[in-house]
Amino acid sequence: MNGNRVYIRLMADKDSEQLHAIRQRNFYFFKPFEPIRPDEYFTLEEQRRIIQAGIQGAEEDRNYVFGVFEKQSESLMGRIELSGVARGPFQNASLGYFMDEVHNGKGYMTEAIGLVLEYAFSEIGLHRIQAGVMPRNLASVRVLEKAGFRHEGLAKRYLKINGEWEDHALYAITTEDV
Repeated sequence: MNGNRVYIRLMADKDSEQLHAIRQRNFYFFKPFEPIRPDEYFTLEEQRRIIQAGIQGAEEDRNYVFGVFEKQSESLMGRIELSGVARGPFQNASLGYFMDEVHNGKGYMTEAIGLVLEYAFSEIGLHRIQAGVMPRNLASVRVLEKAGFRHEGLAKRYLKINGEWEDHALYAITTEDV
């Protein structure tokens, strides 16, 4: 799916090296916002395995992992995932994302999330997308708000991030909101 400056597509094996490079380059930038991960997580082999798991997850309608690519250079800039897809009366998924630090704060992720929402609501028929973000992660809060998500509350000690149980502000958007 194409935007003005970015495009998204489901990640493929050919993206492994670029994803690995982003993970390596942004280790300290991402660290305050992610769980503690074993050293193996940061290997090329593990990034390939993660992409393979994403491909299988999409085939099984469990999760969808998208690469965010700069249109001009066609280089991978970040990743967005719709995880925990629930069908039946819920029709919901959780949104997670990261952007390479060099591209941070330029509106690329907001544009990419808009494309993912279009895919989620139009292509795979979801009704609701939710996201949790640490309140101190102001850049991520701004991304969600600019993408049209509404604040729904605060989940205390929601996820263990960088070794600490962190509160998360909960945001959501439904088809009626777009």
